[in-house]
Amino acid sequence: MRPLDLDFDLVNARLRDASPQDVVRWALDLGRRTIATTSMGRNAAVMLHLVGQVDNTVPTVWVDTGYNLRDTYVVAERLIRDLEINIHVYSPQMTSERRNAIMGGIPTIDEEERHQEFTRQVKLEPFDQALRDFAPEVWLTGIRQMETEHRQSLDIVSMDSRGIIKVAPIFYWSEEEVEAYMAQHQLPTCRHYFDPTKVQDGRECGLHTAA
Repeated sequence: MRPLDLDFDLVNARLRDASPQDVVRWALDLGRRTIATTSMGRNAAVMLHLVGQVDNTVPTVWVDTGYNLRDTYVVAERLIRDLEINIHVYSPQMTSERRNAIMGGIPTIDEEERHQEFTRQVKLEPFDQALRDFAPEVWLTGIRQMETEHRQSLDIVSMDSRGIIKVAPIFYWSEEEVEAYMAQHQLPTCRHYFDPTKVQDGRECGLHTAA
């Protein structure tokens, strides 16, 4: 199959006012190997519901770092059950307890080298395995423009550094639009969520910036 040759400016102009559901349909209509991803974060249910409503057979990859809080796991199990999504969970090779013993707990963002290695182990390594397993050409993601400085340089459709077409159906949604969708569809939210690779809001976890 020939590589996708997209005019990103034209595509993004066309999709700028499309509904998120139509953006998902556009991505799937490309007819290429496609995955979706989820963090099972606070409002992860939005993308899980959106993609599932269009096609619940799309493989959805969840990198479970092993450091999620109890609330995250409880809500995740409910979403997997109720939305009947095609979930694939990837975990680090080393358990969190063993890593904590070796590394002395979760490194702070000030410990740059240790934190980079921590991020590689708990996020990038499992995700790289998912990429090897599925070899996606298209990646459906719930990233939004307002979230980080890096994401402000992207658009609804962009080219990932790995050569994957990244499609973000809710890219321009505000926090209020996310909350309204959650309420409209009575989706459970994970109020207690902590990503040890981000630590604080406005930082990337590495999945969207890795080469």
